[in-house]
Formats: sequence, C-alpha cells, structure tokens
Amino acid sequence: MADEASPVGLWKTIDDKTHKPRGTVRIYEKNGAYFGRIESSFNPAERNEICDKCPGDRKDKPVMGLEILRGMMKHGEEYTGGEILDPETGTVYKCRFTLSGDGEMLLIRGYFVVPVLGRTQVWMREE
Repeated sequence: MADEASPVGLWKTIDDKTHKPRGTVRIYEKNGAYFGRIESSFNPAERNEICDKCPGDRKDKPVMGLEILRGMMKHGEEYTGGEILDPETGTVYKCRFTLSGDGEMLLIRGYFVVPVLGRTQVWMREE
C-alpha cells in the first residue's frame, strides 16, 4: 500500500491534450530518488508499442514497463531535479511535481529550460 505522504504507488495518468485517462504509472523510490514506469495503457493498440523515438537506453524498448520518470528528489513540498520522457515523441523534459495535501493527486510539469515553457499533467492515485 502506498504511503500517503509520498508519491510512491500506482497513478492513473490523464492526457493533458484530451483530458482523458491514458494509462497507469507506478512510482517507486530507490536510494532516495523517485522513478516511474508505465504499467498499463487504457488503449489496447498501445500495449505492444515499442519506443522507437526514445533516446539512449530506452530506445526500441517496449512502452509497457518503460521507465519514464527518473531521478526526482524531494525539496520541501516539491519534487524536482529529475526528468520525464514522452514516449510518443521521444522528448525528455526536465520535471517537477507536487503531491496534493490529501495524497490523491500529482501535478506533473515537464519543461525545457524553465517551468513556464512546458506542459502539465494531472495524475490520480490508483493505490
């Protein structure tokens, strides 16, 4: 069971363009940093996709199980210092996120250079 004071757990992702549920990401902690892997997709057509646009060690890997969130560290009320990958485009963004007071929602911001130049997604806790 997820610790309500942390982002660890399973999250339902909401697409920032369509505002519809997209899939789930499991966030876990390793050596004081937070990472996230795609666990499921609500679109059956995406379940067997390969990340051919992804850079580095994620190139040509299955999207299911892909680590898209890396190296996030807690700084006060915010988690920063890591990156998030958009598997559709292969773009890696700097990332920051905040956990709602009740622990049921994450506001994830992926950006270039400064947070104002980016996109925000809302993720809802599943477990």
